[in-house]
Amino acid sequence: MQENRRKQIASYRREIKHEEQSAYIEVPFEMPDQVEEIHVSFFVNSFGEAKPVIDLGVRDSHKVRGWSGGARSEFTIGLEKATPGYLPGELASGDWAVLHNAYKVPKEGCEVTITITFYFHTPRWLKGDLHTHSVNSDGTFTLEENASIMEQLGCDFIAMTDHNAVSQNYSYPRNTSVVMIPGMEFTTNFGHSNFLGVAEPIDDFRVSGQADVNERIATARERGAKIVLNHPHCDFCPWEWDLNVDHDWWEVWNGPWTARNERALAWWQEQLASGRHLVAVGGSDVHRPDRFVKHAMPCTWVYAETKTVNGILQAIDKGHVGISYSPDGPFAQLSCGAYMTGHTVPANVSDTVKLSVENLREGDQIKLISERGTERSEICSQSGTQVFEFEQNGRMFYRVEIWRHFDEVNMTLMAMLTNPIYFER
Repeated sequence: MQENRRKQIASYRREIKHEEQSAYIEVPFEMPDQVEEIHVSFFVNSFGEAKPVIDLGVRDSHKVRGWSGGARSEFTIGLEKATPGYLPGELASGDWAVLHNAYKVPKEGCEVTITITFYFHTPRWLKGDLHTHSVNSDGTFTLEENASIMEQLGCDFIAMTDHNAVSQNYSYPRNTSVVMIPGMEFTTNFGHSNFLGVAEPIDDFRVSGQADVNERIATARERGAKIVLNHPHCDFCPWEWDLNVDHDWWEVWNGPWTARNERALAWWQEQLASGRHLVAVGGSDVHRPDRFVKHAMPCTWVYAETKTVNGILQAIDKGHVGISYSPDGPFAQLSCGAYMTGHTVPANVSDTVKLSVENLREGDQIKLISERGTERSEICSQSGTQVFEFEQNGRMFYRVEIWRHFDEVNMTLMAMLTNPIYFER
């Protein structure tokens, strides 16, 4: 599944005369609506033998947004990250300008050619890990190592969920293409919960009873955190507090697929069958180098409009989520007309349901599941991509599981699962 962002490229030329040496020059451009990121590059063509020295910067409609002098010939500005020397943030439409300082101009003059690439808000599947640890708690990876590993895996985001710590949310690397989601694993003696999306979800993690747990969760909620119940059916640290506590998402898949995840899956299925819309997520819970517990295993896929913290979390909230055993595992998505995984299809939409699956291997088992249980099971006869269609049949929801035999452990295990697509009755 490749990231295909909608983009637009614009080019500008500006001749600089020798008489303009030492002047600041603006090359105006119009910032379009709905831009997620811009990339600006330029080169200088001398009209003489002497080499020009032209500095680079940019302004928006209100202020200078960055300056790199003669140190750079290109820069990027995004909603959350930018090239050093430039400020990330809102890319408001309107009058912008590339800035130049004509520091040295040959007597014959020169010309600058500027290329601006606008990347627009484009819904697409992003992949990452929603549960990781570092040296900020009991992990051995630095935040830089975590980010680097995720980059090597081709992932887009990582949640920093150290135990009862928030220092990671201030010390993470900014020079990475991976979105670093602030978080904290609220860790008690009777259960763990991830608070995602804010730097300091609570001030004190210590609790002595259910009332304290409820209060900590309420504080995290007030501060804007998304709340996940982690490995709730774990053999060693299950969620033993009230399962009815306020929470957004359910960690159905923690680390390698084992019986604890089977139990979490069964409980989630019961909730769905009862009519509840509860989003399932996954996370590696990686702490240190390990043969089986590795970054982005499992890998959480999110259909987000922007590659930002808010864009990713908002998409998860909508249920636009799938989980595969690794970033290169099988990938499945459900649709019904204009609706997709996580949506509720209105009762007046009678389109068939479509299932598209990529990266299949021969022998993979695809299961279509509703509130009635497994309704259809297919064994793949060949590797690659397959598409299936089926009727709604008055079901409350459909979701998909893909099971695969892994020779490394000689076991058939979960390889991919989707969140449901729901149907209004």
